[in-house]
Amino acid sequence: MLTILGFAMIATFLVLIMMKKMSPIAALVLIPALFCVFVGKGAKLGDYVIDGVTDLAPTAAMLMFAIVYFGVMIDVGLFDPIVRGILKFCKADPMRIVVGTAVLAAIVSLDGDGSTTFMITVSAMYPLYKRLKMSLVVMTGVAAMANGVMNTLPWGGPTARAATALKVDASDIFVPMIPALAVGLLGVFVLSYVLGKRERKRLGVLTLDDVLVEEKAEEKETETVLVGAGSGANGTGKGATATGGSGSGTDADDDTEGDAERFQVLDPNRATLRPKLYWFNALLTGVLLTAMIMEWLPIPVLFLLGAALVLTVNFPHIPDQKARLAAHADNVLNVAGMVFAAAVFTGVLQGTGMVDHMARWMVDVIPAGMGPHMALVTGVLSLPLTYFMSNDGFYFGVLPVLAEAGAAHGVTPLEMARASLVGQPLHMSSPLVPAVYVLVGMAKVEFGDHTKFVVKWAALTCLIILGAGILFGII
Repeated sequence: MLTILGFAMIATFLVLIMMKKMSPIAALVLIPALFCVFVGKGAKLGDYVIDGVTDLAPTAAMLMFAIVYFGVMIDVGLFDPIVRGILKFCKADPMRIVVGTAVLAAIVSLDGDGSTTFMITVSAMYPLYKRLKMSLVVMTGVAAMANGVMNTLPWGGPTARAATALKVDASDIFVPMIPALAVGLLGVFVLSYVLGKRERKRLGVLTLDDVLVEEKAEEKETETVLVGAGSGANGTGKGATATGGSGSGTDADDDTEGDAERFQVLDPNRATLRPKLYWFNALLTGVLLTAMIMEWLPIPVLFLLGAALVLTVNFPHIPDQKARLAAHADNVLNVAGMVFAAAVFTGVLQGTGMVDHMARWMVDVIPAGMGPHMALVTGVLSLPLTYFMSNDGFYFGVLPVLAEAGAAHGVTPLEMARASLVGQPLHMSSPLVPAVYVLVGMAKVEFGDHTKFVVKWAALTCLIILGAGILFGII
């Protein structure tokens, strides 16, 4: 019964957000609360939620201060050289822009943190997508898949969990998997090329100068309409700020003003630049990432210290610090809200025992004849299981059971561990992954739209990795 209710709860959540009947935050809170009552454990809902919040509180703290840290680093121009290099390659060709998105996301993913990757990638590429009127779900989908492949790095999380759960060395898992993962990353680049060609066919190829001329014409037309309507000086001024807007009326003014502000990330004359502190900021970021990899301190503590230090050094005056915090407050609030809402979902799944029953059911339905092929089975199961449950739940709850079944048929723990990494490109778009809310929030994309677009392509990427692993004799 708990197995059925667990799958029903997840399915209800996905259907409602994909049909846009509920917001993700509301769905993450209300649906598990309702199913908790169905299970007959409504009296324990408070305990489950507190347990979930306790488990995810460090993640929420890490994301909050990581957003502030990297937001300030973007403000002061640390990533401008990388952005300019990618943009120089992209020009205003939609195909190059999509490929550039995948390349940038893959490079930035080397730090092992999805939230960082999405903040930098969206901040760099969002202005181009908006100015050229490209599909934003293409951007979020490509970035999520590239990060999902790179998330298998030993310091990214899944590899370390698999190594811990099966008591093997992380390098013995990861190093042999490099060829298969390289094929998967190549698959993401090829897919981004195909999606980019679609966008190019839909939009054509422009130069940035053409786009800017078109925008100036739109601004001038907007000003004329506003003046003709008797809006006066104030109306004209507002029309002039609607850079990159669609010209669809005053309802879009707030969004277009926000878009114009986002494009200031690339403005070489913006007031927040700190060129004299560039190497200090670069060194600080390098030390921070090294500390993350070497695990000198817990990641939330590192970002808390880093955010405080970067604000103090780059903006010594308190009003300037407040302005920077206010500039990134929207992202902080959205992401923290999503994380704590997800804590309700995961708390109920685990507290009621649904996730354990679902895992056992999945293992029990595997035919006995598949025993010698348990690595292949694990690779296939990693797609739905890492999407519908957390990495901790899969690697510490399900993988050991699968590995024990495989061991009875001569399948080694290393093969099982490598196969368990296959589902990561899909996992990075799971509603239980906090970083995905950073991605869709900064890109102003509905989570349901992102899900409908990315699931099929991410699943294909996973199967490419699995196929390459089998072909190379890794799995």
